[in-house]
Amino acid sequence: MGFETEFNSVCKFKSEKELDDLLEYGKTAMLKSGFRVYPTGQKCIAYTPDNQAVAIVKITASIAEITFQGEEMTKVEMDLVRKLTEEEARIQTALAEEMFFGEHKG
Repeated sequence: MGFETEFNSVCKFKSEKELDDLLEYGKTAMLKSGFRVYPTGQKCIAYTPDNQAVAIVKITASIAEITFQGEEMTKVEMDLVRKLTEEEARIQTALAEEMFFGEHKG
């Protein structure tokens, strides 16, 4: 058991429903497996399940807990700051591929 820090918070949605809620209602919560720390008040880029940058969000809560089934989970609540423009999304997607999602060539 330990916490994984998300200081360069990448809010990658695994659920289209959670992402759709963000874009439609301006806020959502996503569930992540394991204990993670998302700094409340920090802004970060939100990504679709297929790694496409779509929006800037602000983290409003990060709640780590153990479920009744014994699983470590983190619920991350966020508000939509704004959608990215087409150009911003293209650039952020390319950078994230190199920095976070791409194959490590270390």
